[in-house]
Amino acid sequence: MSTLKEELCSELDQRVSDKILEPTNADLLKKLIANADSDNEAMMIAEMGTTYKRTGLHFDKRLEKMTDDIRYFRKNEQLSFHTDDSKPTHKLIIGDNYEALQNLLIEYKDCVDVIYIDPPYGKDSMGEFAQTNYENAITRDNLLSMLYPRLSLAKQLLSDGGVIFCSIDDKNQAYVKCLFDDVFEEKNMITCFPKKGAGGRQDSTHYAIVHEYLLCYAKNAENFTAGEVGVDKKYKYYDEKKQLWYNTQLLRKWGDNSRRVDRPNLFYPIYFNPQTEKMSLEKSNDAVEIYPMLDKENEGCWRWGKGTMSSEFENGTVEIQKKGEEYIPYERLYDNPADGTSKLYSSWIDDVDNTTGASLMKAILPKVKFGYPKATDYVFKILRMANCKENAIVLDFFAGSGTTGHAVLEYNEDLGGNRTFILCQLNEKTKENPNGIAYDVTSKRLKRIMTGECYDGTTDFDWIKKNKPYGGNLDVYEIGRVANFEATEGKTPFDVIDETLYGKEKFQTLRDKIEWVCGNFNKAQKVVESAAEWIKRTTEE
Repeated sequence: MSTLKEELCSELDQRVSDKILEPTNADLLKKLIANADSDNEAMMIAEMGTTYKRTGLHFDKRLEKMTDDIRYFRKNEQLSFHTDDSKPTHKLIIGDNYEALQNLLIEYKDCVDVIYIDPPYGKDSMGEFAQTNYENAITRDNLLSMLYPRLSLAKQLLSDGGVIFCSIDDKNQAYVKCLFDDVFEEKNMITCFPKKGAGGRQDSTHYAIVHEYLLCYAKNAENFTAGEVGVDKKYKYYDEKKQLWYNTQLLRKWGDNSRRVDRPNLFYPIYFNPQTEKMSLEKSNDAVEIYPMLDKENEGCWRWGKGTMSSEFENGTVEIQKKGEEYIPYERLYDNPADGTSKLYSSWIDDVDNTTGASLMKAILPKVKFGYPKATDYVFKILRMANCKENAIVLDFFAGSGTTGHAVLEYNEDLGGNRTFILCQLNEKTKENPNGIAYDVTSKRLKRIMTGECYDGTTDFDWIKKNKPYGGNLDVYEIGRVANFEATEGKTPFDVIDETLYGKEKFQTLRDKIEWVCGNFNKAQKVVESAAEWIKRTTEE
């Protein structure tokens, strides 16, 4: 029995122990799993025992379509590129992420450190995939049915200390959380981050919706170590007195409620003496008067009241910088708190402007239209919260425009290290992207920011004028298909599947290749029916 089948049977035993599943039903399911033709079929059988669970979540499961094809990675040489062999080689997989995840298990089982996904949860946001698999009826059942097997595969890919983050909207959060509880277990839930957006949608009937959620689950919560504020940042300044490095952020409030009329009690002057660098709330003749102005004409407010401000003056956590003729107060953010303890990230996310995703895309791909790309800063922060180590593997199997890949490249650039990303994106064709999202958007974005030019050699985009290309290497794979009964010489699964795309050296004998294919690609499809014939041929040779 394969490892996956054993895990599925063990999960059934746990459901019996939890009094979720009847023992007789579990015994029958285990017999069916043991005799399943493939791991894929075994997962489908196991799903029959997950209809009613402790969470009370129930949805009408729609299984993935089965065929007699084996799905495998096939390298796209035209889209792949290498700039520096001393840098990491990242991967972009074009195709159905279910098949991509199955193939990734062959090389990356228990190896992925961080997963971030932003799945499609709108009624018509799944495009061609929805039409192919669910007849374009994206109900909540379809969303959960689509996510369940993918999350099950993702769990197997995670390392023991790995963590997965999932963006989800207000309407679906409760249901998707229940699904995560079922797949990862409630005990491995780290938290659910509410994330505040910039501004608000005014198309709601009653309230302007300004938030979404970020679910966070570990494969094994006991072995997960979260990132700490400051530990993974590069600090620009050094405080000689405290002997600590620090960064700064505006003392003036920004975003919503940042005007004087919003918080009138937070509008008051700070008095600063440029010669002595003394700060006070008391007026003096030698001091410059500083107000929290949004600009020359609009009044803003500070983030602190007068009491906190005075205390922070005394603690030395406020500094004032002169820019042009203007004096601007900043808060010092040290690499560790004064008491020497670690500072945990807040579960409330309100310091990332997600609207910057669109402007960044325009600077990279000015002629391409892609709706609501995530901000690189947002995924960058997720990597910080995930304690993304210098050699971590980061996976996003709903890659979209490639924001996660961009964030990993920026993370390496800013903090050092050799983190690698793996992106999976269906090549969904739209009116705006007639060649498909993966071809027109994802691959082109990565090519431009990594090499400084597009595939046709053009450099007419604004991003390159202000940024240095990240460098590195990208292998682009697509999902190939071969019938499991194909026996034509040169076209069999043993001929077309390239083991080097799965981290293997070239096999020296055909027998070794056959054993490897038959031992691994039941994850991708049913057993290779022609194996016996080919083993016979190997023996004759």
